Amino acid sequence: MDRCAECGFDYDALAVSDIPSTLRSFAEPYGTRLLDTDVERLRAHHVDGVWSALEYGCHVRDVFRVQRQRIDLILAEDCPTLTPMGRDERVTSDHYNEQDPRAVAHDLGAAAAELATAFAALSPEEWQRTAIYNYPTTQERSLLWIARNAAHESRHHLMDIDRLLEAAG
Repeated sequence: MDRCAECGFDYDALAVSDIPSTLRSFAEPYGTRLLDTDVERLRAHHVDGVWSALEYGCHVRDVFRVQRQRIDLILAEDCPTLTPMGRDERVTSDHYNEQDPRAVAHDLGAAAAELATAFAALSPEEWQRTAIYNYPTTQERSLLWIARNAAHESRHHLMDIDRLLEAAG
């Protein structure tokens, strides 16, 4: 995937030098939505088969956390095969929709900052290190692609949250 047809994210348009600030920038809009929206509205399932706004916030927080762990693995091993994060399973096993939105907002901001800091510390050679990534198809991906994908996930799911909150009225 190089460009998302739905949200318009263009992987190649995000410069390496902009990745850390882009990732950090998501803390504010997610925080605003999670902190300024009634909790029942955040937890509502207005569209069948779609996560709630709170569940999307938890997912993005966990994407940041998992990608941060993956950086260390990719730097330590040559082309490791990454374990799927269990995105759908976590919604239930971690009780996403029962979590405190304030804690999620705080943790998402901290995870975004930690991930951004880890990416900012990479050398030009390290950006090119690879792993076998399982999404959207299983293939070898560089840390650069993984960073851009984290930014895409963040942007795309913010759009998802906005749609859900709009549908909730």
